[in-house]
Amino acid sequence: MKRQLLLIAAVVVLIRLPFLNQAVQGDDVYYLAQAQHALIDPAHPKHFHALFSGINVDFTGFPHPPLDAWMLGALLFLFGEVREVPFHAAYILLSLIAAISMLLLARRFSPSPVWATLLFIATPAFVINGGSFESDLPFLAFWMLGVALFIPAVARRSIAMLAVAVIGLGLAAMASYQAFVSAAILLVYLWYNDLRWKPAWVAALTAPVVIAVYQLIERQSTGSTPAVVMAGYLSAYGLEAMRNKIGNALALTAHTGWIVFPLLAIWAFRAQWIWGVAAALGAVFIDPNPLFWFSFAAGVMVIASCVRWRPDFLQAWVLLFFAAALAVFYAGSARYLLPMAAPVVLLVSRERRWLRTAFAAQMTISLALASVNYQHWDGYRRFASSIEKQVENQRVWVNYEWGFYLEAQGALPVAAGQTIHPGEMLITSELGFPAPINAGGGQLTPIAEQEISATLPLRLIALDTKSGYSTASRGYRPFDVSFGPIDRIRAQMVIERTPTSSYLTMNSPDAPGQIVSGLYQLESSTWRWMAEKAVVLLKPPPQPTPLHVSFVIPDMAPARRVTIALDGIEVADESYPKPGSYVITTKPVSGSTVTISVDHAFSVPGDGRRLGVVVSEVGFR
Repeated sequence: MKRQLLLIAAVVVLIRLPFLNQAVQGDDVYYLAQAQHALIDPAHPKHFHALFSGINVDFTGFPHPPLDAWMLGALLFLFGEVREVPFHAAYILLSLIAAISMLLLARRFSPSPVWATLLFIATPAFVINGGSFESDLPFLAFWMLGVALFIPAVARRSIAMLAVAVIGLGLAAMASYQAFVSAAILLVYLWYNDLRWKPAWVAALTAPVVIAVYQLIERQSTGSTPAVVMAGYLSAYGLEAMRNKIGNALALTAHTGWIVFPLLAIWAFRAQWIWGVAAALGAVFIDPNPLFWFSFAAGVMVIASCVRWRPDFLQAWVLLFFAAALAVFYAGSARYLLPMAAPVVLLVSRERRWLRTAFAAQMTISLALASVNYQHWDGYRRFASSIEKQVENQRVWVNYEWGFYLEAQGALPVAAGQTIHPGEMLITSELGFPAPINAGGGQLTPIAEQEISATLPLRLIALDTKSGYSTASRGYRPFDVSFGPIDRIRAQMVIERTPTSSYLTMNSPDAPGQIVSGLYQLESSTWRWMAEKAVVLLKPPPQPTPLHVSFVIPDMAPARRVTIALDGIEVADESYPKPGSYVITTKPVSGSTVTISVDHAFSVPGDGRRLGVVVSEVGFR
């Protein structure tokens, strides 16, 4: 056992050492923001507001409990700032807990415990997301610890071991809400093995009890229930829409096929070949790329092998967790299935042949994908370093979610619809969900651009690829193969521009340079939504001329009153009884700054913008 532990620990450390300097990535920025707030309010690290994709949101509704924020907060307190190497070094302990717990399970459930554990370590999501500061690794570590100790505790009826298992399950529940599934999985184990030991039945319910108690404490101490706030955002953003749920199911099935090397999964579950063939044929119509339909077929075979009238414990674990993942999640990320890796690997390891070959192949691919991931996120860090002096000397706005390094230098995140004024700089990512902004009557002029790529032609997320590794919104493949760029980062300066047109249609080439604020991106090539107030610059006419504003009040819009001001002086104020197309025409006037205001605005699920009316034309005529 001692040699096995040393071997597993050595492998874990060896796969983590090359990535100790991994840049802050993905949702790390939101966990670090909570960690910073934990230093101010340790009991409530999520009680603050911040921008998310350009929208101001209440982080009470962040979809994870605060354990990871507390851990990062402790590291921030210890080191004073975010320091990648010591932070990642500290998180290696979590990888060791997960791997050693897997070894304990494998010694009970696998004829090849060491190779089963090595296969678990080689899972792509374990290798890649183990270099992240998101909650996945803390959750996995304590989930595995709880399950690995619960099972021998039941066999020995050991209260001491059961107590440690309860601590692990409780910590898992404070890392991720999906820990509630552990209750069903452990109750199945008790149903099969020991119905009479009541302490174990109580311990099995640890995760849902801890989650419920956390919700009640938050409700009593702050007046907000995190789960309720989170549900409101899920509904407002339309994240649980059927289209997302279908994409989530497709991507998670494909990711299941890569928990172990797909050829090994297909060989181990070859009795399910008919389901694999049917899945491959169906998947071709969704995405004809072999990487998807081959992975999808392997995933279906894994799941089909567990569908039994009376599945054993490992099969029940797979079925229960996969069903919960389909019901709860919407983005289809590979990391969601990390708690399901253990039973899949243990089932596969019953087939002793090809374990060594599969481990070598899977670890090679996982490390290659991890290196691509490293280069991707390091690209943002290098870009921030390249413009550090400019950030210090002028106001810089960041228009993408992953601007951690720029913001650490003093740049500010952009809000949707925000006005960027002449003399200010805007940093934008093509990949990073940029929010709509206004150039403040100026013109965005490129001053720097960097293309982020990687040495290997593998992609977890990138421009013009269909990898669903991080989110199924871009595709359903477990990863993709491409030589194209991962992302393009642009730095643009807003240059002051004198208005050249007296009359603007919203699709006019002059429109972006003369829209100051309040008008969103062009739609249907002809019109733009406006917020409660929009400001447009016009070239003053040579003599007083009527000002025209052409707009539509859509059926869903509550606006019924529209006011027009020119250079701060009201020139029109009209009310309308119902939706429809309208034109306001003023008496002859002269000026340059047109302000359009409405009495009411609204928002729709999945779109954080405030919407007033639809504008198509503004100008003197």
